[in-house]
Amino acid sequence: MTLPTLSSNTQAILLLTAPLIAGNGTSSSSLLSHNEYRKLARRLHEMQLQPANLLGSDAIDLQSICQGVVEESRVRRLLERGFLLSQVIERWQARAIWVISRADASYPRRLKNRLREDAPALLYGCGPIELLETGGLAVVGSRHVDELLIESTLVVGKFTARAGKTLISGGAKGIDQAAMRGALEAGGNAIGVLADSLEKTALKREHRSLLMEAQLVLISPYDPSAGFNVGHAMQRNKVIYGLADVSLVMSSDFNRGGTWAGATEQLEHFRLVPVYVRSTGEASEGLEALRRKGAISWPNPETTEEFKSVFERSISIREEATQVGLPLPCPNDEFHSAVNSTSDFSDIKSVPQSSPNQIPPVAPTHENRKESEVLKDVQQSKGLEDKSTSLGAVQSELAPSEVLFSTVRQVAQLLLENPIGEAELASTLQVSTSQARAWLKRLIDEGIAIKHKKPMGYISKQSPLFERKN
Repeated sequence: MTLPTLSSNTQAILLLTAPLIAGNGTSSSSLLSHNEYRKLARRLHEMQLQPANLLGSDAIDLQSICQGVVEESRVRRLLERGFLLSQVIERWQARAIWVISRADASYPRRLKNRLREDAPALLYGCGPIELLETGGLAVVGSRHVDELLIESTLVVGKFTARAGKTLISGGAKGIDQAAMRGALEAGGNAIGVLADSLEKTALKREHRSLLMEAQLVLISPYDPSAGFNVGHAMQRNKVIYGLADVSLVMSSDFNRGGTWAGATEQLEHFRLVPVYVRSTGEASEGLEALRRKGAISWPNPETTEEFKSVFERSISIREEATQVGLPLPCPNDEFHSAVNSTSDFSDIKSVPQSSPNQIPPVAPTHENRKESEVLKDVQQSKGLEDKSTSLGAVQSELAPSEVLFSTVRQVAQLLLENPIGEAELASTLQVSTSQARAWLKRLIDEGIAIKHKKPMGYISKQSPLFERKN
């Protein structure tokens, strides 16, 4: 297995931000925090420098670089850890562990484009780095679950492998390990995004052959020798979702725990991928709450072809929805603006203003909200209410209500892969029941959806479940 070359930029970032746990390491209080490194990186960018330039600090004005950002003496002390860095690199290489930074071309492009400033500055890993660009299905859930749910998760993993998709999970006990095991036992590929103990996990006998045969890659944003930390477990969630095309939550506590935090972060803020939730077995307060936040019921495909259909359809609808002229506004406008602003990190290449991998956000509305009010938010999100930009250009082709319904049509087709009632659709889209009913009637009139009696609810005619029943 060929390890990625350790670049000079990555060496500099390691010296500034990593504990380098080989021997005594460095106190975490001395290291640059995420925000401190971000400010320093921006200053370097302004001066047309890169992190690697700090390694030759005698040749540059380090005081000028650090002024107003971080103490110069602190940066110097961190940069003087060259011997410790050489020790830890030797240790990592002996264990086939690699490390890359956002400055490297091998850093996963989808993480750069999707997470931007939230993308980890460093990624440690063991196994084939190329798997990180394949996308796939992220499966997440609780550590403590019953055997029936473990068996269901194994099946999902096996379907993922048979469909030729990569399985992405967190590597923790319970759901994570079951999903990965199902995919690997079926001959598929898996990505484990670990919150701790990368070195220890990579050295386990059951993982070595899978790593060497390029079936499995283990990665972590944290030092390979770092122990468990609740904050790390929460923060790595965005990496799991960021690497995926579609996600499935098999189990979740309500309003607590890492699974809940990661799923709600996606539903309310990042919106990187469709979030499905388990729809069979024992009812779960956590999963029901995620549905109310916009998660979609997993359609439980029974064949590989049905699985592929659900997977590809989810990706297609998500990508098509982002190309609609008037995407629905994000519930957190300030956050949305920050995520979509152009990053000025010196170690991140420029990326598009809007990522093709984000699904359209759904506006938070009161239950009695009318279509005109939803349209108003849509217009505002695109600046269409500004006097310099009238609705004339849009109305020349479509009436405003038609523009809005074109977005609703695409989102609804994704939601209608499983039978869904009027009230549930209204809750998911956060509109009144009467508005949801009117939209459903139009979908039926257009031949897109039908109303089922058993099970009761509306369903898309392109849903694998509809095709199976007919």
